[in-house]
Amino acid sequence: MNERPQVLIIGAGLAGLSCAWHLHQAGVSFQILEASSSVGGRVQTDVCDGFLLDRGFQVLLTAYPEARAMLDYSDLALNNFYPGAMVRVADTFHRVADPFRHPIDAAANIFSPVGTLADKLRIATLRHRVLTGKRAELFERPETKTLEALQNEGFSEAIIRTFFRPFLGGVFLDPELNTSSRLFEFLFRMFSLGDTALPTRGMGAVPKQICDRLPAGAVRLNTPVTKVSTNTVSLDSGEQLQADAVVIATDGYVAAQLLQQQAPASHTVACVYFGAETPPFPEPLLMLNGNGDGPVNNLCVPSRISASYAPPGASLISATVLQPERYESARIESLVREQLTGWFGPSVRKWEHLRTYRINRALPEQRSIPRTEGRFGYVTKGLFVCGDHTETASINGALKSGRLVAQAIAGDIQSLSNERSEGVFGHSRVPHSSYAAGKET
Repeated sequence: MNERPQVLIIGAGLAGLSCAWHLHQAGVSFQILEASSSVGGRVQTDVCDGFLLDRGFQVLLTAYPEARAMLDYSDLALNNFYPGAMVRVADTFHRVADPFRHPIDAAANIFSPVGTLADKLRIATLRHRVLTGKRAELFERPETKTLEALQNEGFSEAIIRTFFRPFLGGVFLDPELNTSSRLFEFLFRMFSLGDTALPTRGMGAVPKQICDRLPAGAVRLNTPVTKVSTNTVSLDSGEQLQADAVVIATDGYVAAQLLQQQAPASHTVACVYFGAETPPFPEPLLMLNGNGDGPVNNLCVPSRISASYAPPGASLISATVLQPERYESARIESLVREQLTGWFGPSVRKWEHLRTYRINRALPEQRSIPRTEGRFGYVTKGLFVCGDHTETASINGALKSGRLVAQAIAGDIQSLSNERSEGVFGHSRVPHSSYAAGKET
């Protein structure tokens, strides 16, 4: 890499790594500045007593177009969830299966209390609608809240309460389902077209794979940034770096601090991990709390999806708590254990508590996704922002935002080199006073 990179990227999360990889493909030199000791941002995996603990329950949707184009799925050695869920209603679990992939399972539970027969037919209608036409057309459709969209589809209160709230609430980290209906329809399309998977080496393998493709020395770890201006980055150490362009690839809160703007709203989540000798259920699927009581929204056994998540003879259990601020931090583990004891019996008391993660700013809040075509995070001359807060709150959105910014920079870098004194970099674009979410294509 050149001693003076053409681009400085702040943050080694998925957006920053995506931006770097696309710049590298275009022959543009860069340097990533990462405040922490590892790459991945919010997508990381820790090793604890032989267990793989993702920092919060996360999955990879294999239909994501950006992931399909950028990642090597065979190298990630993906392991798939069962396409469906077990939903707890009253004191019993009921199977909800994808009727297009498991028609026999779906037919066997057609009269379960998780919605009416008409609801199950409406799911098929909704699936057909979101799969019709080009992906980008989803973002041209009228927008409302996800809850209102479900009600407008004619779904009963029963299926919204028992299935959609815990399922989509866990996806958006938004149990009230105030998230944009455009994001809902995009993700419903992704769930319908592909698999839901975990990499054999944990979700942290996703950013690591991208990082491993970058030139040696591309990432400077433990390098906090305190200030940015056009073409200049100031480090916590007092060092100042210069480049032709600067990309802020942090979460929305940190980006807003660096830009001295108002931070976008975000959702917090907690994830409680337990180790056990035997799993509470044998299948590789998600369990949803259809009752809406207690702290647990959803539960899974990652080691049933990929055996590598637990050491031999053990199982890893992951419980997700939405809006953890409602509970005292010191009591979350005991409250979760108490609720799961009611689900699975006294054996839960013997489970080993491995770790509880409380992830602040886990996902940006996205009540609206503008229709604007081709938006990307251009702030001002030589300064860009990327991240899932500028696109869609998803792995796909993070990867896409990095690609769009890299392509914009690569397209202008030659003219910048030729006419730097005239400051024409990015002048063909209208600066955005806000870097709110752009359109997913």
